[in-house]
Amino acid sequence: MIQVVLLGAGNVANHFYKALKESEEVQVVQWYSRQLNKVLGVQNETRITDRLDTLLEADVYIMAVNDDAIHELSSQLPFQNRLVVHTSGSVGIHDLDKKLRRGVFYPLQTFTKDVDISFEKVPICIEALEKEDLVLLKTLAESIRAPHYKINTEQRQTLHVAAVFVNNFANQLYRIAHEITDAKQIPFDILKPLILETAQKIDTLSPYMAQTGPAKRDDKKTIKRHLKLLENNDHKQLYELLTQSIKKTHGRR
Repeated sequence: MIQVVLLGAGNVANHFYKALKESEEVQVVQWYSRQLNKVLGVQNETRITDRLDTLLEADVYIMAVNDDAIHELSSQLPFQNRLVVHTSGSVGIHDLDKKLRRGVFYPLQTFTKDVDISFEKVPICIEALEKEDLVLLKTLAESIRAPHYKINTEQRQTLHVAAVFVNNFANQLYRIAHEITDAKQIPFDILKPLILETAQKIDTLSPYMAQTGPAKRDDKKTIKRHLKLLENNDHKQLYELLTQSIKKTHGRR
């Protein structure tokens, strides 16, 4: 059985705890948080602590904390030569203190408090400096039924950039669409089937092949009509920028 200590108590740590707790191959032996009140709810299930000097020995320490805190927290750990992994998409493996056996266990997914998620649909990007540690991280991912990929730091950081486009930027476009429909008292729910169909389409088609719309067709009349309808200058600029990007991709300029 793999023994795990969790460090941090944010969304990622909470989702990891739920997944690890359900695995018959993993034991969360301790959960550390600087604010003990954040983990009080599990004190009957595992040991909790807000003191680094009381950390128990484990096979792997999962550090699910803010990116800016990773290096400092790893340097404060009161031991050496134990496997410590961070869960960040953008922080390098060498940002962890060199006294440790270093690794990465990055779940490429968006996590929201109180929204359950199945780790069977969460790709885990793993990295380690030692071969035996890589094997352990693969086994850990398999124990929560998560697909796993051996991804180095540069690849992971590139993935993180791509994830911002498909998740954060896409969600901002949803928000803008919501604002546009609200302004005319149109229910945003009318757009939801289109959002789902667009996302599902790339299960069978490349994003390039799945592209439709006036920009791809170079439908100048429709594009001009849309720009006239948009009342917010920021929305107009974004529409024009994305339109030009699509036209360039599909040879329309």
